[in-house]
Amino acid sequence: MSQHKVIYDTDPGVDDAMALVFQALHPDIALLGVTSVFGNGTIETTTRNARYLAAKFAPGTPVACGAAAPLRRAAPEPLASIHGDDGLGNIRPDTHAQTGSALDPRPAHRFIIETVRAQPGEVTLIAVGPLTNLALALAEDPRIATLVKQVVIMGGAFGTDGFLGNVTPAAEANILGDPDAADVVLGAAWPVTIVGLDVTQNTIMSTAYLASIRDRAGDAGRFVWDVSRHYEDFHRKSAQLAGIYVHDSSAVAYVLAPHLYTTRSGPVRVLTDGIATGMTIQKPATMPEPAPDWDSRPACKVCIRVDAPAMLSLYEKTLCGTL
Repeated sequence: MSQHKVIYDTDPGVDDAMALVFQALHPDIALLGVTSVFGNGTIETTTRNARYLAAKFAPGTPVACGAAAPLRRAAPEPLASIHGDDGLGNIRPDTHAQTGSALDPRPAHRFIIETVRAQPGEVTLIAVGPLTNLALALAEDPRIATLVKQVVIMGGAFGTDGFLGNVTPAAEANILGDPDAADVVLGAAWPVTIVGLDVTQNTIMSTAYLASIRDRAGDAGRFVWDVSRHYEDFHRKSAQLAGIYVHDSSAVAYVLAPHLYTTRSGPVRVLTDGIATGMTIQKPATMPEPAPDWDSRPACKVCIRVDAPAMLSLYEKTLCGTL
């Protein structure tokens, strides 16, 4: 029996796709559903990609279409320079023979609510895009915060090793995508772990690593290689990196192997206006001074260190079927 029942809230996205393959192939994860959200592409693009990926790697997994825009802002422009015009590294999923999974009739936030209520205490939410769907679920049914097993978010940055943002000097992309929703979600009374740039940019899949998976992991390995070519080219040009940062798959790795991560506890706020909009700031539990804007909120776990070689080994063994 799978140990982790997961709803994957995502804006596919190259790294989102690689993380979905990771979940689909790991024996300890049961994908209960995939919920789409705007972010790396428009909601039409991310939903199409979610349907394509679910059909290809997790047949029978329901897909629910989510928010097309942030709670109180305009939708950001798609990140074609990073993820390609199709959101999946220009592999053009719409031209493939594989048909997409059928859409669940419910909007994503209601799919989340009803799935969590049907299996109280058992569902893990892995959220790797803007957090709008989760905020909408909380607004409609605040009690779900007491019914989820855990929420694991890829987003944010807290200054470890100087990592504070990747789309502005102060903000990471998923949080900046809907900072209002992020502040709501990080203030809710559910167990939250934030897997941010502090650890994802210290975890790198090199070109050689990706080529090894391509050669040893069958169709999944070839897909990971193909989908990451445009993405790696972006990393090479922007960060002079011979490989890619491991963002969304790190959130999956935390669910599977939390011992690979060092965390720090304390409430987190998200700045929602000014030049640092999207900045995530934690008041560590060890800080005794009062901070009223933080002190009334529940603690979150923030990942600040990672055993990167062990995380990469976990991903590789999962795709190659050598766990």
